[in-house]
Amino acid sequence: MSDDDDFTPHLGKPRAGGSRKTRTYLQRVLQARTLAGGARRLGRSFNGTRIARGTVAGRQLASRDRFASFRQRRVMVKYRIAKFNKANSMGAARAHLRYIQRDGVTREGEPGRLYSAEHDRADGKAFLEQCEGDRHQFRFIVSPEDGQHYNDLRSLTRRLMTQMEEDLGTKLDWVAVDHFNTGHPHTHIVVRGKDERGQDLVIGGEYLTSGIRERAAELVSLDLGPRTDIEIEDRLQGEIEQERLTSIDRRLLRDIDSGRIVDAADRDPFYQSLRAGRLQKLGHLGLADEIEPGRWRLAEGMDDTLKRMGERGDIIRTMQRAFTEHGLERAANDYAIADPASMTPIVGRVVERGLSDEYNDCHYLIVDGTDGRSHYIDIGKGEATDFVPTGAVVRVAAKPIEARAVDRTVAEIAAANGGRYSIDIHLAHDPTAREAFAETHVRRLEAMRKAMSSVEREPDGTWIIAPDHVEKAAAYEAQRAKAAPVLVDTLSALPLDRQAGSDGATWLDRELITDRPEPLRDAGFGKDTRAALAQRRQWLMAEGLAQEKRGRIVYRANLLAVLRRREMNRIAGQLSDELGLSYAEARPGERIEGIYRRPIELASGRYALIEKSREFTLVPWRPVLDRHLEKQVSGIMRGDSINWTIGRQRGPSIS
Repeated sequence: MSDDDDFTPHLGKPRAGGSRKTRTYLQRVLQARTLAGGARRLGRSFNGTRIARGTVAGRQLASRDRFASFRQRRVMVKYRIAKFNKANSMGAARAHLRYIQRDGVTREGEPGRLYSAEHDRADGKAFLEQCEGDRHQFRFIVSPEDGQHYNDLRSLTRRLMTQMEEDLGTKLDWVAVDHFNTGHPHTHIVVRGKDERGQDLVIGGEYLTSGIRERAAELVSLDLGPRTDIEIEDRLQGEIEQERLTSIDRRLLRDIDSGRIVDAADRDPFYQSLRAGRLQKLGHLGLADEIEPGRWRLAEGMDDTLKRMGERGDIIRTMQRAFTEHGLERAANDYAIADPASMTPIVGRVVERGLSDEYNDCHYLIVDGTDGRSHYIDIGKGEATDFVPTGAVVRVAAKPIEARAVDRTVAEIAAANGGRYSIDIHLAHDPTAREAFAETHVRRLEAMRKAMSSVEREPDGTWIIAPDHVEKAAAYEAQRAKAAPVLVDTLSALPLDRQAGSDGATWLDRELITDRPEPLRDAGFGKDTRAALAQRRQWLMAEGLAQEKRGRIVYRANLLAVLRRREMNRIAGQLSDELGLSYAEARPGERIEGIYRRPIELASGRYALIEKSREFTLVPWRPVLDRHLEKQVSGIMRGDSINWTIGRQRGPSIS
């Protein structure tokens, strides 16, 4: 008699299914679709976006009749999904919160105030601690077209986030900051990439691109009321003469046939007048041709051309505003927009630094040049260029994008050693090279590996160098130039009027004694520089540092060194009283040791204050020092520069 509970297991054939346990449900669905040939049958690929939150709401909002929401107030929404990894941890998120809370963004010019759904003053540190370990983060900029009518944007933001929670079916953890430092008030919103269950928050693409914008427009329309007929008509009539891409242009582009031909006629008399007027304007701009009465052919690429014209118009208005605020006048034909790909170096006075794209942290400089022209220069990411005070004299040049000498050296050594490079190989190849010199090549390779993975390092520290290493190095430089397309060199932090009577070695002095002075146009900053140079000559002659002989000015030998020493002694006396320490002058070949306290801005340039127990000294400043404030440094003076070693230990110098 057998027991019903007895059974004999029949083991199946072993299969390699270990990886299946680690695959997500979405990955298994995609694999099943591929095996079934679903992509070929449907004519398109299923990518999993339909299982994201807010997909249905996003599709419904995006498919609204454009005329049904015509009276709605317009809102611009930009979004970015910031992905995290173990390498950067929360550093990028922390930097972003610092950035949106920076000084001068409120109506009163104060730092931004972080708030959340429940608190008017949110704890950014606590929010970042909650985000620790998250896979990603959502960052939004919400800018109502009529945002200037709001006293603050907190109520609007909180109602928008509540509506988003309903659409997405989950609570959201978020913080926000309102900005009023531009012509369009806007809100930066940071949303944690987790839902209320602790799972990764995935938001549908259509909801990100259209849904949030439509929801925000609904709320603004409820607050301020729908746009009236007069508002709509005034806005549309104002678009007829604008040199940018307008809503009328978009409607024309939707109506063109295969030959890019469009009719001026419309069933609505008002819109017919708009179309006819706009087509006449496009004809004057060379973007449309009237092939017969009432029928026009639109130029290829018309929309791209109008977008570029609109961007140029925005830049010109920005420059006009900046010069007006600083009490300067410039002719419209003297405005120029610098192109890093073709620009020649520009020397001039900084009029303004500002944000051209706050979302991507892109900055610009407006420079009043010695050539008499006013230049708008895209300088890329904010952290790529150090702070430059208004009125400072700068030299701006395009960043080189070719490979460096260090790259060619690596390629040459690797070619002679089977495509391999290391410090030992370098020293064996070139016995005259020092180890510190070879280490600079390794640092360059490490930077390329982190940025582009274009080189490979073996566990023993040997590098595998491809035959096209020089080309890869050039590509690396081109990639870096996207974040910082130009190099900004501060020639003098002092404005011209302060340089003319300064006891230091100024930019004006260097222009007076050089064999190749900057060419000066008798207009704008060029004209101002001519006048300042004349004043500086008179000052130098009064101080006995220059004299007139046979109709020409002769300057004292070592003029710059004399002026530099005079200013250093004056500043050193002031610092000695302040610090209670004696001043020790740094001499060429001398070893400098001490704690780096702070930079000192002089007419002769920027210097570093190095403090010992009983004395201090001033030496030429280098950017690397700012990362080592209040730390022990040492170096050797070599002429007007110094090679630094950070810390007490021996190691390679930072020159």
